[in-house]
Amino acid sequence: MLVIDKPAGLPVHAGPGGGPHLEHWFPLLRFGLPRPPALAHRLDRDTSGCLVLGRHPKALRRLGALFAAGNIDKTYWAVVAGVPAEPQGTVDAPLRKQTRRVGWRMELDPDGQRAVTEYRVLAAAGGRAWLELHPRTGRTHQIRVHCAALGCPLLGDPTYGGPVGGPGGAPLHLHARAIAVPLYPAQPPVRVTAPVPPHMLAALAALGYEPAAAA
Repeated sequence: MLVIDKPAGLPVHAGPGGGPHLEHWFPLLRFGLPRPPALAHRLDRDTSGCLVLGRHPKALRRLGALFAAGNIDKTYWAVVAGVPAEPQGTVDAPLRKQTRRVGWRMELDPDGQRAVTEYRVLAAAGGRAWLELHPRTGRTHQIRVHCAALGCPLLGDPTYGGPVGGPGGAPLHLHARAIAVPLYPAQPPVRVTAPVPPHMLAALAALGYEPAAAA
């Protein structure tokens, strides 16, 4: 297993229009094995942070089973516009992909796939909040839609009602902060933490984040 710190704005797969993508660099991560690693799960293009790769097919099968069973604990940090009514809670709201004339988006739908996200407010000030989130399912755009459902869309997420920031816009403020993988049954989980990306530092600092204290 490898856990890498994915940059925001870089897709994991090649898109129809070409351009840089993360998998292009996987051959550099063989570290002596005959084949490159492969993705054990996904992160959206605009999400940064912990991304797990399996180094060989057996590892990918094992990791896939752990993700499917919900045994891997994922921790996300987000900066949102607004403050949830409760300091912590759970959003249990099914999601369905809706295709439109131009593009698609995920929407709340009682007949959709089950989606559960736990959240906790770490700090709030100036009409924004710093959230810690634990998705218990792995639906596309789950955190983004669930935060919008709380009335607190993510900064830099206009697709789901979030503000885009200043004149140049604001990148999506969603970061896969940490992951815990129970790789070996008789040992504690492997825990990895990704540093806060540069584009989120100012917003988090305004909410009291101190890099040395959070390291």
